[in-house]
Amino acid sequence: MALTAKLQLRQSQSLVMTPQLMQSIKLLQFTHAELEAFIDQEIERNPLLERRDAEDGPDNEPQERSADERDDEEWFETGAPPATADMAGTLDTSLENVFPDDNDAREPVSPDLAANWKSGAGSAGGSYDDFDLEDVARSQPTLRHHVGEQIVLAGLSPLQSSIAWDLTDSLDEIGYLRTEVNETAERLGVDPVEVERTLAICQTFEPAGLFARDLAECLAIQLKALDRYDPAMAKLLSHLDLLARRDFGALIRICGVDQEDLNQMVVEIRALDPRPGLAFTSGSVDTIVPDVNVRANSDGSWALELNAAALPQVLVDNIYYTEVSAAARNREEREFISDCLQSANWLTRSLDQRARTILKVATEIVRQQDSFLAYGIRHLRPLNLKTVADAIGMHESTVSRVTAHKYMATPRGVFEFRFFFTAAIQSAEGGEAHSSEAVRDRIRALISEEGDETLSDDAIVDILRKDGVDIARRTVAKYREGMNILSSVQRRREKRAQAAA
Repeated sequence: MALTAKLQLRQSQSLVMTPQLMQSIKLLQFTHAELEAFIDQEIERNPLLERRDAEDGPDNEPQERSADERDDEEWFETGAPPATADMAGTLDTSLENVFPDDNDAREPVSPDLAANWKSGAGSAGGSYDDFDLEDVARSQPTLRHHVGEQIVLAGLSPLQSSIAWDLTDSLDEIGYLRTEVNETAERLGVDPVEVERTLAICQTFEPAGLFARDLAECLAIQLKALDRYDPAMAKLLSHLDLLARRDFGALIRICGVDQEDLNQMVVEIRALDPRPGLAFTSGSVDTIVPDVNVRANSDGSWALELNAAALPQVLVDNIYYTEVSAAARNREEREFISDCLQSANWLTRSLDQRARTILKVATEIVRQQDSFLAYGIRHLRPLNLKTVADAIGMHESTVSRVTAHKYMATPRGVFEFRFFFTAAIQSAEGGEAHSSEAVRDRIRALISEEGDETLSDDAIVDILRKDGVDIARRTVAKYREGMNILSSVQRRREKRAQAAA
């Protein structure tokens, strides 16, 4: 069989992920902060894009100024205040009644000073327009800066000061020392005894508990500062695992105290701060901006609208495109401005499509969870992505991208879209399935209302089955642990300790 080369023409269809299509898919799953950052990058890269602020519009056109406003502006421009007689006539009283500490022989404001005040320049040479009170609130000292001030005031020798700064650099965010004494001594070439001596001084710094190497030492440092560290307390700190398990009987035997003394010791330990360094951690907190607002209508239906604050508005400057394209000198410049126009138009269409898709998914979620919005968490229905995707005629992956990190403001609070998608728990009587989130709320309510009688997981299962929820004991235990609720044995010990106290 001879091998020959042939030329064949064949037609086929395939889905090609163009860069524009990939951009549209990425825009769907962007959070509000990520979308703002992406648009800022596009505006910086594309000269035809410009952002339109929400406050831009005809309502914000400059209005006609009143006579008083013109007089005030003339004061700043000329440097001469209004005449005393004019001001007294305007205020309908003498200036001595308005400014009792001011005399009439005031020095005139110099034109330079008036110009500085008008431009917003203060005595420090800065601009008042650039002043932001939030920057002052955010400028809190760091843990290293706080400890460094105490190192300077501790009267340490140069060697001890160097060791103290090295130990400070080894503190983690909660104030614990994450290095060994021998490692520090070897790194600095000093005696380990000197490092231990310096560490003991650093452990007296405020807040108490800094430079501890574990939880027990952190609590011991704070108890020593309160003069409450005794042999019984030392034994209790060495058996924190028993305290975590609420095994008070074993702790009474180990510490050699009675129930009343142990309860008092536990109360003192709970009043301590196990993470003293967190007070100096300035983590950035992203503000949640709802993408959709939901409000109730008078007829009992729900009205949905997109939140304008979460929808950045981008405009294409066609006038600038016409001017630049007309002045293009070669093909490269024309291609560049043409690509910019195409990219800008695609971005605006993608943002519009993103907004429409979010609103469409949110509308279907509200339709499915109408009972929750009207009556509360107990009426939350089980829901999955496929149900919403089939209802609105979209792919399940598209709905998954839309519901990621999107929030909805409802009369019952602000919820992430994913909150409304819960697993189904079958009904014991063959009726409608129950939402797992509603079952969690029912378990939480049963435990919070149990009173003196502690409900076991089996007892909770029996109560839920009487209410029509077919649930297994291991599922109850999983939900309880997920809500950080203690077991029935631990809750019983806790109640006994509180009763004895």
